Amino acid sequence: MDLTHLISQDDLIARRSQIKKVFFYRICGAGMGPAAVLVKQAGFQVEGADSAFYPPMSTFLETTGIPLFKLDQVNPEFLKQYDLIVVGNSVSGKAEAARMIEKVGVPFTSFPSALGSLVLKEKNVIGIAGTHGKTTTTYFMTQLLEKLNQNPGNLIGGIIEGRDPSMLGDKYFAIESDEYDSAYFHKISKFRLYELKNLILTSLEFDHADIFPNVEKIEDEFRDVIPKVKTLIFNQEYPSAMKLYKDYHGKNTSQNWYLYGEGSSIGPHDVATFENGSTFTLNWKDEKILFKSSVVGQHNVLNLTSCLIFLLSEGFKIADIQKAATEIGMVKRRQEYRGKYNSMTVIDDFAHHPRAITVTMDAIRARYKDKKIITIFEPISATARSSIFQNEFRDSLAASDKVIIAKAELATTALGGSDLNSEKLAEEISQKGSPSVCVSKLADLRQAIDNFAEPDSVLLVLSNRTCLGLWESSFVQELKA
Repeated sequence: MDLTHLISQDDLIARRSQIKKVFFYRICGAGMGPAAVLVKQAGFQVEGADSAFYPPMSTFLETTGIPLFKLDQVNPEFLKQYDLIVVGNSVSGKAEAARMIEKVGVPFTSFPSALGSLVLKEKNVIGIAGTHGKTTTTYFMTQLLEKLNQNPGNLIGGIIEGRDPSMLGDKYFAIESDEYDSAYFHKISKFRLYELKNLILTSLEFDHADIFPNVEKIEDEFRDVIPKVKTLIFNQEYPSAMKLYKDYHGKNTSQNWYLYGEGSSIGPHDVATFENGSTFTLNWKDEKILFKSSVVGQHNVLNLTSCLIFLLSEGFKIADIQKAATEIGMVKRRQEYRGKYNSMTVIDDFAHHPRAITVTMDAIRARYKDKKIITIFEPISATARSSIFQNEFRDSLAASDKVIIAKAELATTALGGSDLNSEKLAEEISQKGSPSVCVSKLADLRQAIDNFAEPDSVLLVLSNRTCLGLWESSFVQELKA
């Protein structure tokens, strides 16, 4: 590895005015594409290449007018025309492409560094981080700021109907700030490079077992940014978040710290959640403020609360914030209604961590009172495929009335971890009183759904991919509106 031409964050910021033409290598990544568009909107000439171009990212990029090339068109002479090369995280440090980029003589960096240096440095950036709820909370913040007539910029890591995944905006910029590393040469969390001015921490538990050996290593990533931000809003229900709070609170008198969650002075308090919304109160400067919102479930109320605290801290009028919170949309694949199958209500959700499963199920029970829940769970992330949460998955899934484990035949990449025993998981869930089966093929999954089907129940599908191909099969066409 030759990092002679890797440009540092400080140098890139200092040389911003000298950068004219930027090339994104592997531009179709979920973060790379939106970042490329933001860099273009910031006034730079942007081009990019990838091995293949598929919707929705390809169509999104085409609408922006960014010239796109195939990777086989990219060689050292081609790359020399650019002032900066942005390298996607899908490029391995052992790849020939990495050696080519390193030796061409053009400064190169990761997309989080390019984004932080070229776009976000002058913005009031709100980083929304945490094990659960990042995407949803970033979307909540964006909607609230829009309703307050702020024209916010944003980068949201989920699919939202009728909305581009990124937008430059004006003063405020809400960005989903995940813990995953940035590039083969930037083995640090993306949010460390985003030039955050504010930090919301919705939750903090062990995850990403393929790159972190324990939760303490994730905490260390936050230790880099906490001293640098102005406003910090932490969910106090998570021990790791409170450890960081106790280590840093009060050390910098120019910082504003706020805790929310159960037992906090701010709240939310008096939470009541119904089929079509929730009500709750927040305590702010000796005033008890009532909020009514379309969000359902304690977890979504907590996510919304973090955004409301930020807006209150920024001095927006309480009445305007109350009005803005009334109607809030959800990201796709977050408690998303997909239709009816054999009279069952089908809900699609991204949950793939025991705590996420629990809070999702709580929200579904609040929305669909007195209905039985039949849950399909596909453990597909590196952490979920490992034995790390074997018992926790058992306990969270046993809250369903029936459970189908959709086992992907894929070994975990968790550091030092063994594979999740899906058959044992199904057996132990059954022993706790919720009939459960384990399947590994789409045909068997379809049969299990039909075997477990009950009229007027909820079929809850938990997967951050396709659930053994279910969402790419004829099942989708069979759903009724």
